[in-house]
Amino acid sequence: MTASSYVTYRFAGDPGAPLVMAFHGTGGDENQFVGLIREMLPRAGIVAPRGDVCEGGANRFFRRTGEGVYDMADLAMRTERMTRFIAATRSAHPGRPIYALGYSNGANILAAVLFNQPGLFERVALLHPLIPWTPDPQPELADLPVFISAGAHDPICPPALTHALIDWLQGQGAAVEPVITPGGHEISQPELTALQHFMQAGAA
Repeated sequence: MTASSYVTYRFAGDPGAPLVMAFHGTGGDENQFVGLIREMLPRAGIVAPRGDVCEGGANRFFRRTGEGVYDMADLAMRTERMTRFIAATRSAHPGRPIYALGYSNGANILAAVLFNQPGLFERVALLHPLIPWTPDPQPELADLPVFISAGAHDPICPPALTHALIDWLQGQGAAVEPVITPGGHEISQPELTALQHFMQAGAA
């Protein structure tokens, strides 16, 4: 598989506008966030790959052996593949800022790339990520805007792990914008409002 062989939604947008890379949740596809991005940033380009793992008919970006239990070898391999895809996308759009957003499983693969290569992005939004390990120190995260949202009663992403991720990112010097709502694993309207402000702040 080459770096460009994901099934991918692409929209060029205006040449001077940001390019937003979007990563769907389990069971979603490359179209999941297209309408949302075009509403938030009408001039932006969009690149949204489809996860290349199938779990019971649901698209995902890496394998797992149970809820919250990741196949770490598979995750490492697919993180490397996704890193190449994102790097190739960035190289194909010189001079355009790269924003990225991911939800649930999409947030997890995005975070895994972010931990290794934060220089690929100008702005990152992680919606309901679940990172059950402590990443290695990453000083290149310093000052990078990172949005993290979660539900205080999320049955899939324990709040303790969300707060541990926020603390870790802040410890690396990232400019973290956390949004914790009273809900569960669904994306709530307050999250979307805060996400819109975050994305538009970078594009202003």
